[in-house]
Parts: sequence; structure tokens; C-alpha cells
Amino acid sequence: LYGVLVFLTQRLLWPLTGLAETVDLYERAMASTRRVLGLLDSQRSIPRDGTLRPSALRGQIRMREVDFAYGDGRPVLREIDLQVDPGQTLALVGSTGSGKSSLIKLLLRFYAPGKGRIEIDGQPIEDYDLLWLRGQIGLVSQDVFLFDGTVEENIAYGRPGAGPEEIRRAARLSEAHAFINELPQGYQTRVGERGQKLSGGQRQRLSLARAVLKDPPILLLDEATSAVDNETEAAIQRSLAQICVGRTTIMIAHR
Repeated sequence: LYGVLVFLTQRLLWPLTGLAETVDLYERAMASTRRVLGLLDSQRSIPRDGTLRPSALRGQIRMREVDFAYGDGRPVLREIDLQVDPGQTLALVGSTGSGKSSLIKLLLRFYAPGKGRIEIDGQPIEDYDLLWLRGQIGLVSQDVFLFDGTVEENIAYGRPGAGPEEIRRAARLSEAHAFINELPQGYQTRVGERGQKLSGGQRQRLSLARAVLKDPPILLLDEATSAVDNETEAAIQRSLAQICVGRTTIMIAHR
């Protein structure tokens, strides 16, 4: 009898283990499905009624008496008036939580101001086609998003269809070319999910290269050098002197 029990246990062990793994995978898949369906069912908070798609954007930015608050109602921006002319660079320096990044989110139309008016090239920002407008703006954020592809693919995400030499030029301008060449497979090295195989500074330099490749008339830099050492930061600042020429640039920093 004991031998029969041992035999049955051995025969059932692997099928039961496989069944448990299948149930676990199913539960995780259902949780992911619910999240995706919830996202698809969510209401857009920003209307997409704008249709303006000019052949070129000069890049003048103007804010008039802009107020903004998040869902909790606490004011983040109050009576903001500013103007950045085409090709001009504006630096916004302030402590964490002072609303600097919120200003960038308004320009990208992730949110709408509670009061006031935002204009680009003299036109209300909501008059522009939303996807087209975002295509005219390059963003380098402290929260870098990289996908599990090669270095080259991640840079090219800024402008699909760009050639290898264009990608390498953008990397050189962003002080990324040298470290890329030291990777095991150079530009063909896979970076891992969210770029986990790279350091924070390396991820930020790839994000900057992506924005440079996009070649937008408006460039937004939100703590673009927050995760790099002093030497790399100095090199990137030198590169930015070239990158920002001829394009409207807003730089955000806490120091």
C-alpha cells in the first residue's frame, strides 16, 4: 500500500504543479486584463477638439494668468504670466513641489489649466490637434521610459525611420555615444525592461538622444541631468548649448 501511495504521489506531483502554475498565470492575466479594460473605459480628461496643424511651428510660448490645481484642489500654479520667444531658452529653478513640472504637463496638455490661457505661436493651445502638438515638443524627464529593446531602437523611438548615422549623431550630441560603444553589443545591446540594465545617468542620456533625434521646435527639459555625475552633467550642459540653438527651450531644475 505504501508503495502504491508513493507511486501515485510521484505521478500526480508534476501535473498538480503544472496546474498550480497555470492557475497563477491565469489570475495574473485576468488582473492585467482588468487594468487594460479599465484604462480603455476611462474618460478622457482633455478634449481633443483641436484641428490646427500648421506646416511649421515657430515655438513662441505664452501663459496668461494661468491657475492650476490637481484633484485635491490645492493650488499648484497661481496667476502665472510668462512668455518665451522662438529660439529662446528659459530656466525655471525652484524647490521640489513648487509647480515647475506641472507647467510642463500643461504645455503637453496632460492637464488643462483651471483658469487663464496658454498660447503657442499666438494660438490657444487647445486649438491645435493634440497628437500633432505633442509631436512638436521634445520632453526629457527625470522619469525616463525605456522599453526592452536595443539601444538603437530606444533612441529611434524619438523618430521612427531614422537612419543609423542620424541615431549616432543624436547620441554624440547627448554624450551617450561613448558609453554605448562600451556596452557588450554597442547599439544592438538590449537595455532590459524600463532600461534596468543601464544606470540612471545612462538612461537619461538615451532619453536626451531620443529628444535630439526628434528635432522638435520646442524642447522641455525636466531635471534632465538629475541622475548623472558632475562630470557627465558638465558634458551634457556643453552639448545642450548646441542642442538648444534655434529651438524654444524650457529647462527645469531644483538647483
